[in-house]
Amino acid sequence: MLLEKGYDAGYAKYCDHTVLRAYTIVEKVKEFCQEAIEYGAAAVCVNPVHVKLVHEQLQGTDVKTATVIGFPLGANKTVIKAMEAAEAVKDGADEVDMVINIGALRGKDEDFVYEDIKAVVDAAKKVNPDTKVKVIIETCYLTDEEKITACQLSKKAGADFVKTSTGMGNGGATVHDIELMKKAVGDGVKVKASGGVDNRERAYMFLSAGADRLGVSRVPQIVSDDTSIASAAATNQPPKF
Repeated sequence: MLLEKGYDAGYAKYCDHTVLRAYTIVEKVKEFCQEAIEYGAAAVCVNPVHVKLVHEQLQGTDVKTATVIGFPLGANKTVIKAMEAAEAVKDGADEVDMVINIGALRGKDEDFVYEDIKAVVDAAKKVNPDTKVKVIIETCYLTDEEKITACQLSKKAGADFVKTSTGMGNGGATVHDIELMKKAVGDGVKVKASGGVDNRERAYMFLSAGADRLGVSRVPQIVSDDTSIASAAATNQPPKF
């Protein structure tokens, strides 16, 4: 899994090419899909409303369709998260990245957190047993002890990945968190680094620390190791009035 520095196209297969901003238009989603196909990304990750479109765009390729559940706060009722996950898989999602109930975790209501995760896992895999579920624990709001607990609960609930961040909080992935999470889940559950993975150096750093997947919006830059390269991400900016 560890990559040699200087390796280029191989980076893409670790990347979920991600476009989740509220102002994203359909044309931009299509551009991300084309970039993902061109560079060989692992997946394109979008909001649930775009899942059906992305599934159609990626048909016949090896790039997976991914989406987010309870995003970005994780504070939806469990029944809503489960329904959202099931609907996303019906629309063609191969992978769902759910946000835990962060407040419940910090309040030490571990039973609630576990049942919340398990409901999403069960709902997604009931529609398609091959669906991969990633659990976003939003590390920037947690102590190390809470991060470990979140990882252990995710593993117990049957998740396939634990993930650092939504990219919408006050911090993103760190090497410390990747190493901590990797140790907490052990074998059988993978780790995704997300938030601030915007160049080759940082991608290499997180993969070296043990990340199995990266949540990024700049696959072309990471593959080319050139921050000046144009990409769909570079033009996906808020509208100016």
